[in-house]
Amino acid sequence: MSDWNTAIIQEFRDNQGVVGGMFERMPLLLLTSTGAKTGNLHTTPVACYMDGDAWVIIASAAGADSNPAWYFNLKANPKARIEVGTETLDVEATEAVGDDRDRLYAGMVERSPQFAEYELATARKIPVFRLTRA
Repeated sequence: MSDWNTAIIQEFRDNQGVVGGMFERMPLLLLTSTGAKTGNLHTTPVACYMDGDAWVIIASAAGADSNPAWYFNLKANPKARIEVGTETLDVEATEAVGDDRDRLYAGMVERSPQFAEYELATARKIPVFRLTRA
């Protein structure tokens, strides 16, 4: 795991789910997924928002041309764990498709406009997941 993620994870846990810096106003969760190839657990900070009773996360990788590792982990094993504030929950990930995906992505853009830039930076269709309590 990068030092960048390690520092954010530590700050998140030390401050009951609140982080500062560039993520100060962005809701985050910690996603712990099972490695698609290794089976090892991997924890990653991910921007999120609520849609009904589900958390929405975007596999943007800041507009990179490839999906983040956690995307492949969730595709291989959709059962995951999230930390939200001080709560730890088991969840199941479902990839949104079609109009539902577009609506959810637009919801993230509305909350965090930089996600519009991520879409412009890559030719791939950025995946969107809905996380529901398992």
